Amino acid sequence: MFDGPEGYELADWRRQMNDIYAHIREVDDPWHGWCHWHNARSDLYRHHPMSPLADGKRQRLKQIPVFPYDPDLRFEVALIPARHPTQKADLGGDGALSYTGFATTSGLAGALGAELTVYWIEGYGGGLFIPFGDATNGTETYGGGRYIVDAIKGSDFGPGPSNGLILDFNFAYNPSCALNEAYICPLSPPENKLPNPVRGGEQLFRNL
Repeated sequence: MFDGPEGYELADWRRQMNDIYAHIREVDDPWHGWCHWHNARSDLYRHHPMSPLADGKRQRLKQIPVFPYDPDLRFEVALIPARHPTQKADLGGDGALSYTGFATTSGLAGALGAELTVYWIEGYGGGLFIPFGDATNGTETYGGGRYIVDAIKGSDFGPGPSNGLILDFNFAYNPSCALNEAYICPLSPPENKLPNPVRGGEQLFRNL
């Protein structure tokens, strides 16, 4: 496993995460992509020096806890332009993060009970950011919600056959602060709380 100065270790962590999502976008079978995502992320969380898990917990982790893959949680959504207030998060030593809602999804409400706001990360480079909450938060999943798209983390499924945005909730994952109190993360805004349970993606990390 990669070993080097901390700054370069973080660069390697991001590079490997980007490679995981690049593979997901390349394969034709979403389930195959999900298996790769689960296994590769579990390996990184166990062994990479930038894993958000503390050393002792890394040793006890066998696989990241996830719900079984559900093909009904994969959507291709249209984006409807909509201006939302800018959200700001104080990330402690990492500074402040601002992200502004610029669109609303169209295509989720029938299955999940509501649509989601799509945010643009402000600042150099920018990128998409979609945090969300749902009815499993605090019992089966992290209470502060999860992420599905985050340009900073490389999580992006690309466009679908109709050029809409692919959102596959089987790949929903916990922010780092769910795993380690040393991290401060932007949590899902109330406007992105789905009323229905989303039993896909990462679950709570228990017994570590």
